[in-house]
Amino acid sequence: MRSTRLTLSALALPLLLGVAPVLAQSPAATPAPAQPGAPTPAPAPAAGAAVENPVVARVNGEEIRLADVHAAVQTLPPELRGAPGPMLFPLVVDQLVAQKAIVSAARAEKLDQDPVVKDAMRRAEEEQLQQALLRRAVAPALTDEALRKRYDAEIAGKPGEEEIHARHILVKTEEEARAALAEARKPKADFAEIAKKHSTGPGTEQGGDLGFFKRSDMVPEFAEAAFVLKPGEISAAPVKTAFGWHVIKVEERRQAPVPSFEEAHDQLRQAAFEEAVNEAVEKYQATATIERFNADGSPREAQPATPAPKP
Repeated sequence: MRSTRLTLSALALPLLLGVAPVLAQSPAATPAPAQPGAPTPAPAPAAGAAVENPVVARVNGEEIRLADVHAAVQTLPPELRGAPGPMLFPLVVDQLVAQKAIVSAARAEKLDQDPVVKDAMRRAEEEQLQQALLRRAVAPALTDEALRKRYDAEIAGKPGEEEIHARHILVKTEEEARAALAEARKPKADFAEIAKKHSTGPGTEQGGDLGFFKRSDMVPEFAEAAFVLKPGEISAAPVKTAFGWHVIKVEERRQAPVPSFEEAHDQLRQAAFEEAVNEAVEKYQATATIERFNADGSPREAQPATPAPKP
């Protein structure tokens, strides 16, 4: 029979997919008895002295510190971060010990000199450097002060974006759409009931009701057809999108309320992030010496300059 004992391979490996500073409540590890010939451990700190980043293990002389454990903890999913520290701490330490032992063995076998491994390590280093530089470059644009300035310039005091409240009937073919449109245009026709009967799209149970939406919320073909309609009007012809054929009826139009800074925060942050990254990439490329070659390594012919437009 298979053992049900809690093992390192069963628990610790999944833990390192992602744990939290619950380790702060972990008890201090009991030191192992000294072995003959082993290096003399550093003296313990005086009672009450704080050790900010103590050594929690050594593997072939290479230290694992509490900060390394915390870094591993941060990668754990939220549901594991609330687990008791006394349980997580030894598991994470054991996993880090296993990793260090494997890395030590790989270096002893000179795998770090293998061309494939060296190339992978180079790519990983370059990726970390890229991320570190871009994080530093974009940080000023993501401060609360910078985002509030962006909010004041782009959103505050300006009229809200136009929204419409519409219903639609979505079917698979143009023929079905034209039949539904003809039915919806009959005197005293109930568009909502026709949608319930024929539509296969969102809001069918509510009579094709899509609620209020902005132009940017919909695919371009749908938005272009819907936003030219007045309240009570039905699209003159079926509208084709990637989802099928639509018959659209606009119920209401309004100006959306201006969002507060808190409501707009995530949108502002994303826009500022993308803008800052693009600016940083352009800046670093502009200051670099760049040579381009063809796929076979031969020099690429210089591209003719685009003539400036005549005044």
